[in-house]
Amino acid sequence: MGFKFCSLASGSSGNCQYVGSRDTKLLIDAGLTGKYITNALKNIDIEAEKIDGLLITHEHSDHIKGVGVLMRKFDIPLYVNEKTWEAMKDKIGSVKGKDIRLFSDCESFAIGDIKVNPYSISHDACNPMGYSFVHNNSKISITTDLGCITDEIINEIKDSDLLVIESNHDVEMVKFGRYPWFLKKRILGDFGHLSNEAAGNIITEVVKNGKVKYALLAHLSKENNFPELAYETVKNIIIENEIKVGVDVNLDLTYRNRTGRVYNIQKDF
Repeated sequence: MGFKFCSLASGSSGNCQYVGSRDTKLLIDAGLTGKYITNALKNIDIEAEKIDGLLITHEHSDHIKGVGVLMRKFDIPLYVNEKTWEAMKDKIGSVKGKDIRLFSDCESFAIGDIKVNPYSISHDACNPMGYSFVHNNSKISITTDLGCITDEIINEIKDSDLLVIESNHDVEMVKFGRYPWFLKKRILGDFGHLSNEAAGNIITEVVKNGKVKYALLAHLSKENNFPELAYETVKNIIIENEIKVGVDVNLDLTYRNRTGRVYNIQKDF
């Protein structure tokens, strides 16, 4: 068993990602019911009681809905920065204080044999984080729920083997859709979400200047996107930049209401 990733769900209705080695098993966010997450883990042959840590990107409900249930039922430690913990603690019910592991912003730490690199992202939350995970010589990065990309983020994710990147919306669908103006402004702003075009440009940059071999499109909007549209838009941008999809980089989708493919990046590389 190598270094694995699987998206259990990704979208505005709930987010939960799995990253694990043979000896350490982690969840990133728990924005669905405890029952859904437990069953999704069973689908990839992981028992929920074996999870060694739960990391939170930010306090919005589609990222923390199942946190309290999982912690109470399986005694899973929660890894979170202090500001995010203060913003979410009253939303998850009573949990054991010893299970709260506060970390300092952007300072690396270890959970078992996995090194965790948190990094700041731009979103309308108290102190949102992206995460990279390193095991042996392999790296997985998860970068969703952000309105813009920075050089610091690019430098953190470009040497990843597998990148989960937000491809939330089609800009024209947002502009001409039914959402009220304030919500459109939020989505399209620097503290909102990345578009399909932005995802394509980011993937192009990290493939050309790094070692990313797998790029997974995440957090697709149900209202302002389609899986086929996101995939084709990103693929076309990549191809226009003389990158061969399926050769230089493998492109895939995550899903709102079901698990995606299990990636074993140490076996594949």
